[in-house]
Amino acid sequence: MDMIKTLLVVLYCKKHFSETRVRFSPLQLLWKQAQTFPLFPALGEMESHMFECVNQAAVHEELEDETRRLCDVRPFLPVLKLVTRNCGRAERLLDSKIGVLIGKGLHELDAINEQEVKDFRSKMFRFSEERMQRVQMMTCTEWLQSCFSPQLEPAAGSAITDGVNDRPSDLKVIIHFDLSQVSLVNKMMYTLVSLPQHNQNLPSTQVQVRAGLFHGTELLCKPAVSSESSGRSEHTWKESTLEFEISVSDLPRMTRLCFAIYAVMDKVKKQKSTKNHYPIAWVNTMVFDYKGQLKTGDIILHCWSSFPDELEEMLNPIGTIQTNPYTENATALHILFPEYSSHPIVFPPFDKVRQTSKFHIELKEIMERDPLSQLCENEKDLIWTLRYDCRENFPQSLPKLLLSVKWSKHEDMAQLQALLQIWPKLSPRDALELLDFNYPDQYVREYAVCCLRDMSDEELLQYLLQLVQVLRYEPYYDCALTHFLLERAQGNRKIGHFLFWHLRSEIHMPAVSVQFALILEAYCRCNIPHIEVLKKQVEALSKLKSVNELIKLGTIKNARSKTKEAMLTKEAMMTCLRQSGYSETLSDLHSPLNPNVMLVEKCRYMDSKMKPLWIVYNNKLLGGDTLGIIFKNGDDLRQDMLTLQILRLMDLLWKEASLDLRIVPYGCLATGDRAGLIEVVSSAETIANIQLTSSNVAAAAAFNKDALLNWLKERNSGDALDRAIEEFTLSCAGYCVATYVLGIGDRHSDNIMVRSTGQLFHIDFGHILGNFKSKFGIKRERVPFILTHDFIHVIQQGKTGYTEKFGRFVYCEEAYLILRKNGNLFITLFALMLTAGLPELTSVKDIQYLKDSLALGKSDEEALKQFRQKFDEALRESWTTKVNWMAHNVAKDNRS
Repeated sequence: MDMIKTLLVVLYCKKHFSETRVRFSPLQLLWKQAQTFPLFPALGEMESHMFECVNQAAVHEELEDETRRLCDVRPFLPVLKLVTRNCGRAERLLDSKIGVLIGKGLHELDAINEQEVKDFRSKMFRFSEERMQRVQMMTCTEWLQSCFSPQLEPAAGSAITDGVNDRPSDLKVIIHFDLSQVSLVNKMMYTLVSLPQHNQNLPSTQVQVRAGLFHGTELLCKPAVSSESSGRSEHTWKESTLEFEISVSDLPRMTRLCFAIYAVMDKVKKQKSTKNHYPIAWVNTMVFDYKGQLKTGDIILHCWSSFPDELEEMLNPIGTIQTNPYTENATALHILFPEYSSHPIVFPPFDKVRQTSKFHIELKEIMERDPLSQLCENEKDLIWTLRYDCRENFPQSLPKLLLSVKWSKHEDMAQLQALLQIWPKLSPRDALELLDFNYPDQYVREYAVCCLRDMSDEELLQYLLQLVQVLRYEPYYDCALTHFLLERAQGNRKIGHFLFWHLRSEIHMPAVSVQFALILEAYCRCNIPHIEVLKKQVEALSKLKSVNELIKLGTIKNARSKTKEAMLTKEAMMTCLRQSGYSETLSDLHSPLNPNVMLVEKCRYMDSKMKPLWIVYNNKLLGGDTLGIIFKNGDDLRQDMLTLQILRLMDLLWKEASLDLRIVPYGCLATGDRAGLIEVVSSAETIANIQLTSSNVAAAAAFNKDALLNWLKERNSGDALDRAIEEFTLSCAGYCVATYVLGIGDRHSDNIMVRSTGQLFHIDFGHILGNFKSKFGIKRERVPFILTHDFIHVIQQGKTGYTEKFGRFVYCEEAYLILRKNGNLFITLFALMLTAGLPELTSVKDIQYLKDSLALGKSDEEALKQFRQKFDEALRESWTTKVNWMAHNVAKDNRS
């Protein structure tokens, strides 16, 4: 029967796949053809069948939507499969839509044989049903406010923290840890390491395993190291045990066991013989499972082969606890957790223990240090001893107190839990630091989420990028942060929109693929009306990617003739866009950059390496105003997105202090693997183009100090020119401070722009945190920020010498001091992004640049003195910027 079904569909596909206007029928055409085949009656009722295919993402896609075009389905092969429906049509249709929308078929989640995944999905199913029942009972006004009002505050109430560890039914047997201090020693037995084929030809076949117990980045005891084992592809240690010098009773709840596998290579030198370690793989796992039970029994961990830089002893505690899903090419570590008891050992709840402190010692100097400052052991002991003084006088110092806890002692953990019950609530900005990897304790993270509930919707949107990234630090799917984000997303569609895209853009990453897919599925099930809007956006981006790839292919084929290339490529692009499937999908589209904007498209492509698409829209909801969006395919926009988020925050902090420096934090959104959207700022031109249009010689254009001022005069006259100069002065001051503090590099004349209204702004943030470009080992950028003499020429309106206009440039100093006051917040936001995989933000050392640029740890007077020196340096060395711009203009002129 399966062969008959397949044959029928192949014939159907051959006939209709090329007909782009043919829509999916309700199987009438197929059933009509099937009547001529033997055993037709055995097929049964037509309504009990549906189509299925393997799509371009190698996912089984169920084609329940009968209005979709065949050309839009784009299966991997032109073959559809006829399958029998096993459940209700509505449920299958919803599952199919969610699978396509999140980029991961739900059958993949169904196939995951992990109880944690099953429990989380079951809980989210119940929660989504309750949510949709509440939606159905809403009035029209309540529904509109819930979906479209960014000012709506979340309903009062606590988070959904009904975790499995809180239920008495799950606490079957608890062995009190205080009775097991001596009898239980933490042991882990391992039996086998299986190396993938590409690691079997190592310089040495001696293999060792190193293991460490960590709480956050704190090593709880001395790492354990195995003996050396010889072999080719499989290495076995008989009766080998790794022992740790810590009692099970002293293990924190969030303890993770980290492994590093490496080869030991003998290297003979003239005088002595040394052994070098060649890293092979690493992997992490939790010691307690998601129910709080101490793990027991056999487990196979498939390892990761990419080692981050500067790992201590090759252990990677900050790395994911997910095992490598690509098992065929991964090193496999087979380990055995011993059983200490015939009953499960469950981590007990902390007893609430209070301890009064009578000490009154000045802690201000320690507590005011930035988050990157290290605490010595004496300082940690002092903070812990004076923990109640900290609570009374320095409540914002909670992160430093947490770093002072001896997590290897359960008495300290119990007292901390008691202290958390009475600790004052922190501001949401201060609470963000508690979501860093250094604070893995579940009670601490629940306390942090409780503080975040005071965030307005707009403030939550400001920090949503980091809140999604720190989901990577959550060892279990069901956690307070996940519930918090889902709750707020369900209360405000704008939050839901950006939560969806921040998760969806990284669904291709193996370390978070399952976790993010589960959260996306939960969001979709709770917000079914939002699915169609998001689905059209996903389809539109898929079509834009196809257009971009078509353009790239055309430019490669016609690389010898640029004129022919442009003509043929443009013709091919327009032919593609005129197809009904493309025009319908790209029209009446809600912008992923701003869900409140409705778009109607026009399209061209830009002449740069990745051939980005420049899409011009007439916004229906804003009276037909023209908008522009750039679609990039092949560039990772996440670093740009982070930088623009920080610029937006700087703008907010300055405005809170009544200082408006006219920052232009345009929209930027990563939507997938090296793909995303950038908002086009209207009525703006690059400094390079302004200079080049004012000079006949590219080499001389950069030195024409009148070009920029004349350009503004052409577009503004009278009072409008004065306003434009004021806009230029304010924005130039703002970006001088922002680019210096963030260490933004590669500042040539094509990534600094000016609007006709006078606002100057920067674009393209591929180099941050002091990663300035160099060539042949020579720094191309010698200045701390861009302040050239033609900029000053504009600020002074062409007048020479020191003028009152330039004197007002002291905005810089005021702006700099405001950022210094919020230095800890900037460090926290960058620290929360450490595992995002950004090329120039991989370790704490990268964030050190912020500490230095903000002169944290110094007085305001010392910091201003440092900044003034940088300001003078920028003016003194501005000629080097002009030389750099000249080289850029000449290179650009030669390319054209």
